[in-house]
Amino acid sequence: MSRDSKPDSDARRAFLARLGGAATCAGAAVGAATLGVAPRVVAKTEAADAGGSFPTKDYDWTRHKWGFGVDATKCIGCLRCVEACKIENDVPTNAHQFRTWVERYVHVNGESQVRIDSQSDPVNIAASGSEKEFRFANRYRDAKVDKAFFVPKLCNHCEHPACVQVCPVGATFQTKDGVVLVDKNYCIGCRYCVQACPYGARYFNEETNTADKCTWCYHRITKGMQPACVEACPVGARVFGDQKDKQSPISEFLRKNRVQVLKPESGNAPNVFYVGIDKEVN
Repeated sequence: MSRDSKPDSDARRAFLARLGGAATCAGAAVGAATLGVAPRVVAKTEAADAGGSFPTKDYDWTRHKWGFGVDATKCIGCLRCVEACKIENDVPTNAHQFRTWVERYVHVNGESQVRIDSQSDPVNIAASGSEKEFRFANRYRDAKVDKAFFVPKLCNHCEHPACVQVCPVGATFQTKDGVVLVDKNYCIGCRYCVQACPYGARYFNEETNTADKCTWCYHRITKGMQPACVEACPVGARVFGDQKDKQSPISEFLRKNRVQVLKPESGNAPNVFYVGIDKEVN
């Protein structure tokens, strides 16, 4: 999500990258000798135009708190959500970069270790026949499977996002409605945020030389629409809505289910809530 446009963004990015590198070296020396912690980067949550709220004058981001639910008991691993996300958000058309993805967890009889794969696994890529199409290979047809399930994953849009904390230029920021975005005009491609995310939800887009991730289709939800992945799911495994609205799909999902979040020990306080996952999912 861009908040301003600068014709010299490439030159600016290169300059800031050099500046950021120098600041990092200096900060490491000074920080270790003083507090030993990274300074907090203030999230850029102010509207760009005082005449209206971000991203449009008709959207008031102070009136919403978005949330996402995943019911792993319903997911069938069809990967329509992945394909819809790629198309909607212009994600690179390869089998290795995604804003959202699906993992398969398989418990084979007699094995203590759960088997985990995703659509980017080489066997699954070969089964699809193309890096632009996605499917899970039927590799367990002859195995004695005790239990198997699929788990959709995406950015957790945390209450306390580590990615915002480590960004040296404020390109990653948290909006007032709880969504974490990346301003590509500010991003210098340092990849600190990619490394800081405990969920592996970010990737580096080599086409734009910037970090990228799920935005919950911010350009859609601020217009009253659903994220593309939610709309594409044929079984209702993905749920989205406003947590401030007690009648919204996500509020109902949270009321009716005993939900979990991934890696609660990280302290990030995710806003993606799961039903039907095992301890192996993290």
